[in-house]
Amino acid sequence: MGTTMLARLNHDHKHIAILLNILKVKHNRLAQGEAVNFNLIRDVVEYMQSYAEHSHHPLEDIIYSYYLKKTAETGTEKLADQHQGLIDASASLMASLNLILSDVVVSKEQLVLDLKAYVILQEDHMLFEERDIFPRWAEVIDQTDWQEIRALCSLKLIDDPLFSDNDNVLFEELRDYITKDE
Repeated sequence: MGTTMLARLNHDHKHIAILLNILKVKHNRLAQGEAVNFNLIRDVVEYMQSYAEHSHHPLEDIIYSYYLKKTAETGTEKLADQHQGLIDASASLMASLNLILSDVVVSKEQLVLDLKAYVILQEDHMLFEERDIFPRWAEVIDQTDWQEIRALCSLKLIDDPLFSDNDNVLFEELRDYITKDE
């Protein structure tokens, strides 16, 4: 049971990594003054907002607080702080992209910096979880715990709108791009 929860989180990370690689490619093109598809970039950020921030991160927060209760550890706020930081970064990037897509002039230099910072923030965060947080959970949380956690998480467990078999048209262009790209 637990392995499936952790497997799901790790699985999400692999998918997020694919999207971050797309952002890196777009970032490099922008930095070189080439034209990029801003709709595609916005779709990636929108995915991060609609899935990572509404399902993936909340699951991690729920599991972490369960873990802290169980171990009576005084946890740092690092995980929650990082999640909040990512929400802020996505929102700010989304605001810039929406301006660009509404033909408002936005500093390309700033966008290049913001994109780079966003990717680094996301990657550092996943690395922190994979190296530091997930292994601790795997050690301490047993099958019974995972069943309780699953019940606590049920409200936040949504289908991945991009990397699943459902016919979600929301990210159609992005899905096509990833499929062609691979």
